[in-house]
Amino acid sequence: HCYYYYEYTECDSTGSRWRVAIPQKTGACTGLPDPVRGTECTFSCEAGEFLEMSAQECTQCAAGSYSLGSGIRFDQWDSMPAGFSSLATSLENGPRGDDRLTCNSSSWVPQGNYLESNRDECTVSLIYAVHLKKQGSVSFDYQYPDNNLLFEFFIQNDQCQEMDQSTDTKWLKLTNHGEWATHTVNLKSGTNILYWRTGGVLMGTKVVKPVLLKNVQIEGVAYTSECFPCKPGMFSRVPGSSMCEPCPRDTYSGHGASSCTPSEGSAACKDRPPCSKKDYFQFHTACDHEGKTQVIYRWIEPKICLEGVTGAETLPPSGEREPCPPCNPGFYNNDTATCSPCPPGTYSDGMKPCKQCPASTEPTLGYEYKWWNILPSNMKTSCFNVGNSKCDSMNGWEVAGDHIQSGTGSSDNDYLILNIHVPGFKLPTSMSSHSGTEFGRITFEFETVCTADCELYFMMDVNRKSTTVVESWERSKTRQTYTHIMTKNASVSYTWAFQRTNQPSDIRRYVNDVARIYSISVSNAVDGVSSGCRACALSTQPSSSTCVPCPPGHYIETRTSQCTECPPNTYLVSHTTPGPDACKPCGPGSKSDKDHTRCYSDCHFTHTEGNTTLTFDFSLLGSVGSLMNGPSFTSKGTKYFHHFNISLCGEQLAVCRDNVTDLSIADSQREKGEGANAVKTFICQSTIIPASGRGFHTALSSQSINLADTFSPAYLSIRSLEATSSCESGRSAVVTLRCNPEKSTKGELSVPSQCPAGTCDGCTFHFLWESSGACPTCTERDYHRIEGACKGGHQDLLYVWTEPKLCMGGVTLPEKKTLPCEGMEFWIRLGAGLGAFTAVMLVSLTCYFWKKNKRLEYKYSRLVMSANKECEMPGADSCAVMEGENEGDMEDEVVYTKPSLLGKLKAIASKVRDAVLFDSCSWKIPLCSFKLFQNKCVCF
Repeated sequence: HCYYYYEYTECDSTGSRWRVAIPQKTGACTGLPDPVRGTECTFSCEAGEFLEMSAQECTQCAAGSYSLGSGIRFDQWDSMPAGFSSLATSLENGPRGDDRLTCNSSSWVPQGNYLESNRDECTVSLIYAVHLKKQGSVSFDYQYPDNNLLFEFFIQNDQCQEMDQSTDTKWLKLTNHGEWATHTVNLKSGTNILYWRTGGVLMGTKVVKPVLLKNVQIEGVAYTSECFPCKPGMFSRVPGSSMCEPCPRDTYSGHGASSCTPSEGSAACKDRPPCSKKDYFQFHTACDHEGKTQVIYRWIEPKICLEGVTGAETLPPSGEREPCPPCNPGFYNNDTATCSPCPPGTYSDGMKPCKQCPASTEPTLGYEYKWWNILPSNMKTSCFNVGNSKCDSMNGWEVAGDHIQSGTGSSDNDYLILNIHVPGFKLPTSMSSHSGTEFGRITFEFETVCTADCELYFMMDVNRKSTTVVESWERSKTRQTYTHIMTKNASVSYTWAFQRTNQPSDIRRYVNDVARIYSISVSNAVDGVSSGCRACALSTQPSSSTCVPCPPGHYIETRTSQCTECPPNTYLVSHTTPGPDACKPCGPGSKSDKDHTRCYSDCHFTHTEGNTTLTFDFSLLGSVGSLMNGPSFTSKGTKYFHHFNISLCGEQLAVCRDNVTDLSIADSQREKGEGANAVKTFICQSTIIPASGRGFHTALSSQSINLADTFSPAYLSIRSLEATSSCESGRSAVVTLRCNPEKSTKGELSVPSQCPAGTCDGCTFHFLWESSGACPTCTERDYHRIEGACKGGHQDLLYVWTEPKLCMGGVTLPEKKTLPCEGMEFWIRLGAGLGAFTAVMLVSLTCYFWKKNKRLEYKYSRLVMSANKECEMPGADSCAVMEGENEGDMEDEVVYTKPSLLGKLKAIASKVRDAVLFDSCSWKIPLCSFKLFQNKCVCF
């Protein structure tokens, strides 16, 4: 026997087709019906009907089933429906090449009412192929709460070519925790292969929330050959139904039911357990006319427990009536049961009547909730179940006097939602013209007490575009305060979501795990109330009491109520109290912009060591430097890079964008850093995952973080004061600049080899920037002069840099100079002339002394001849002075300087003369003792 089913062939050019029998199992099969001509290709059935292939006629669906006619709907996921397949894409090899097979166990998993995606780094595709005879559409419901996963939906044709699709239909937007969103995309006629693709970005220690998918509906098929049975808890009463209805309360139904059976509205009856403390919750009643409130207990709906059985808890009686807590600041109570907001222009601390603000002040605007008797009018609470659409709103958050706390929920993995909507922000009058980056701030005080893997999320939705997680806290946390600053004026919804456990659960085991919020304050809310007054600036007009805006960078002088500009190189802190203390000084090496909104490096730095002063101009480095280091690999083999942007000096900031959730934003907006996850600061980091090997069609930038937004006192040491779980004092970054003439002025950035991620502890980041632009400014000390040879009576003077040249900019080399000079021939002639003159002088002196010596010889001979004669005694005071001799010729000559050659010759001649005279004195008068004194013979 052959078991077979009917299918139509493809339509030919004439628009006709054939019905053929297809064996249900491959192999030999005989006795199959012959092909017969089928219905026209334009044929289709109405909703509630299916095409009975034996008769080729539209037939109504039986009761307990439904059909969409020209559509297909998948809303039951006990197992993977026929036609769907889950395919894991092998990751590229890791550094050891052994990670190719680690994705075999990753897939989409049926969970009854929905499909659940993988939670790891593997890329997993859910695939379904459908052939449309006409244009149609596909729609589905999804939950996408975690941006650590990527989620895209795209379509291919039968040639595996991707259909034209805009980014906002391809990349799915994040949803609030527990909320379902609907996504619809138009389909073309022909074969459409649908892909739902997920993949982790970088998995850390946190548990990733999976993507959930349900209610997939495709329109545009020509017919459906069968009807779909109603899923449990649903029914269709009459034949020809196009949809199933949910069973009424306290009834249930099975699979393919045409009616519901009385019970608890479930798919089947279960034994009801005895009631316990986990089955009821408490809340405070609103204040009555006497100003009293009390605690009331209620059963959690739907109530599935039994009272009156052994071991069952009973509902506790209501608590005693007690005085209501005070009104919140900005509200007042005039002996009524409710708190009312103060009229515009007045304020109250919540315990006293509203008052007018004094002169030269204006009321503040915002919310300040610290007493929780009733839920404020601008706040909402709800409960979302992962598998179902919603749980009872009473199971969300409960007011409890001095705090508000998470409710019970219907199961432990429900999301308990608390939401506050702020339509916009309004700066105080005196600050309204400021171009600062802070428009308002939200501050709340909270704690969590948990025994399981609970998590509290704080989320933000700006202008109703997409919800992003601002911060989250896992497990128990002590009472603490968190502040988030709003940097642009927009409509925003702040959401707190608490989940007791991430594991699927249908029961309540951790009902005592709780999150408590003690206070919430929002500043500058446009629809807020006034809890106090703040100083404002008055008009300069005489006797004017009107508050006026201060120009940017001006603070309010409290004594004069006038606008006063901040001193140079200070920045204005907008949320501080008025007065000069609102202007904070910039750190060394930095200055403020013209509006005194922030400080930045002025690109100039001076360093003095000993008698040497070095001046630096870092503007040559450019406005923003970039560094991408890696690659690194995760345990699954995913390749990723760390990308850093650094704005060292100047007013332009570095921008890191996160395109995982911003892919639907226009390119022009992303370039300006207007994405919901764009980080704009001095130093930022993002994680880059290349497109190759992941199956996604674009490189991904994710996990952008701020590393430095404030200058610290040390130059080129910049820090971020935003505390993290591992860095309680915030992060800091140190940029070391190294002068390297071989690099360009833009230079190259690098990180320490022992810390390839730029940090070894996650808190302090180190960067090395090698560049010729990091060299000091050139001065006269950095060059020297070279004198050229004298040629033709001219000499060149050249100036060259001292090598190696370690400076940039500054002074320039002087131009080459040419000076007149005397050549070598001149000095030779001068030397020859001096030599000839010296020779003549020596010959002259020789002749002079020769002649002088001859005269002495003559005198000596005269004395010798006269010694033989008798002569008279000469005078006692003088002897041996010959006639005709001048006394001047006999005087000694005193020389005080080093004797020259001429002087030496004179000295020799003088010694010869003295010797001759002494000899002549020794024998003139025998009766006297003669000695030579001052060239004269003296008798002693």
